[in-house]
Amino acid sequence: MSTVFETLRRNPSAGLLAVQLLGFLLYPLMETSPSSRALFGAFGLVVLGAALWVVRRSPWLTWLGFLLALPVVVLSLIAAISPSPQLLGWTAALESLFYFYAAGSLIAYMLQDWVATTDELFAAGATFTLLAWAFAFAFVVCETVFPGSFAVAGRATEARTWMELLYLSVAVLSSVGLSDVVPVTPMARAFVMLESFAGVMFIALVVSRLVSMANTSRRSASKE
Repeated sequence: MSTVFETLRRNPSAGLLAVQLLGFLLYPLMETSPSSRALFGAFGLVVLGAALWVVRRSPWLTWLGFLLALPVVVLSLIAAISPSPQLLGWTAALESLFYFYAAGSLIAYMLQDWVATTDELFAAGATFTLLAWAFAFAFVVCETVFPGSFAVAGRATEARTWMELLYLSVAVLSSVGLSDVVPVTPMARAFVMLESFAGVMFIALVVSRLVSMANTSRRSASKE
């Protein structure tokens, strides 16, 4: 057990990535009842804490991450006691901003030198999941402000669940196009287009970074 904690201490990005991948499996089980939704909120705070833990390694302003996370925690606790659609929208907006900030922080962390550590490799995966979370929360805000922004065949009039919007976000960000959830309002389509662009640019960034590092390593080896 001590070895696991020591590994996570050295590679916090691996812990964040593991928590978010675990969320893919747990979220479908936490949308069925009020008690399950309480667990959903608690797990969301765990993800938030893991993201803050990782942001500490970033060269970006860490205090800004805490300022963004604090109102999220407060609003999440209030929503657990007295839920309302308006409160859900504000909480989702703040969470979206925080996860965009966390993703940017990890990108800055990966680009700060030309040495690819184990934690930076995990950070590439964690950045992808952070962007997926950020856009999924942006979709929640869009659905709150413009009801019916996203539709599913046969269930177009129902409100979309968090898992459906997260599923759409991952499908769009990865450019696989496998989601049966579709944007039907202009603003929803605008968010989806922005995420498509972000996904392509992130993949291009990671690939170009790896190629540049490989070329740098080869040049250094040839000089020796």
